[in-house]
Amino acid sequence: MKIIPILIISVISSLSFAKQPMPEVLVNHDDVIWGFDFLKDGRIIFTERSGKVFVVDPKTKKEVPITGFPKVYAVGQGGLLDVRVHPTNGFIYFTYSEPVGEKATTAFARAKLQDNRLVEFKKLFSAHEPNKEDLHFGSRIEFDGKGHIFVTVGDRDNRERAQDLKYHQGKILRFNEDGTVPKDNPFVSTKDAKPEIWSLGHRSPQGLVMNQETQELWEAEMGPRGGDEINLIKKGANYGWPVVTFGREYYGPKIGEGNQKAGMENPVEHWVPSISPSAMTFWNKNIYLATLSGQHIHRLEMKDNKVVKQDELYKNLDWRFRNLRPGPDGKLYFSTDEGKLGRISQ
Repeated sequence: MKIIPILIISVISSLSFAKQPMPEVLVNHDDVIWGFDFLKDGRIIFTERSGKVFVVDPKTKKEVPITGFPKVYAVGQGGLLDVRVHPTNGFIYFTYSEPVGEKATTAFARAKLQDNRLVEFKKLFSAHEPNKEDLHFGSRIEFDGKGHIFVTVGDRDNRERAQDLKYHQGKILRFNEDGTVPKDNPFVSTKDAKPEIWSLGHRSPQGLVMNQETQELWEAEMGPRGGDEINLIKKGANYGWPVVTFGREYYGPKIGEGNQKAGMENPVEHWVPSISPSAMTFWNKNIYLATLSGQHIHRLEMKDNKVVKQDELYKNLDWRFRNLRPGPDGKLYFSTDEGKLGRISQ
């Protein structure tokens, strides 16, 4: 991991509530709203971690439950996770924790929506290998606009697997739209490596977004006690966990070999103490992070892929922000662990 001197110093500020437009709440449930995306008709499809799927009309706030999703492993951090609507092929993609006997793993599937029911449901992928831990499933989905889909998988609290190409845990994966493996994935020809792997060395990657202007893939992940990161993802690159990290064990000791090592990527930004970034998006040319333990929306002003200013937004609401996504109306939509789905004007 090579350290490059940064001459631009970022400053973190907490904006006063009076300077922030009041969020409009569209949905108020009692379960974690983990993922959401926009259907072509303007409605929003969203997931609850317990395994439920809904559609809501943001104009009328009318909700409709969606049937047809299989049973999920809704234990610990597991459950029904992300949902993304493909812009052209008619499919809706999901990630979820799949029960496998007494164990579980991260799964990736797609279906179509027809008359408030999911049809043509097909599981495309299950991460190798299932285990009993109920942590760090991931999992965000992102399209590259070129026929490929990226999916994040956490280390499942088996940190050594993040460096082991024989496992999917602790990796960002890349698929074709039908779930097959692209021939140009970096480890397709590597003996014993899982061919779906795009990058490795991740702990709990829950933010993933493609910068549509530059076609660069960005990722946000949670460290342990400190060490949260945002990274610019490169093909075949190693992001260090658990060999290098700015975080510590929850009970105090250091982890790994330090915070830098040759051949491992340095984060664009990191946080100590943790803010727990759970989602990442671009809006008005800035990066926005949904934070859990931070209980705010974190805005990053960027210049030449470096952070020059940071703002903590809506900290006074004490919400655990789970997901963020710009809407077709130009507003920033969010979901929370408290079961809220809403939007913010510019």
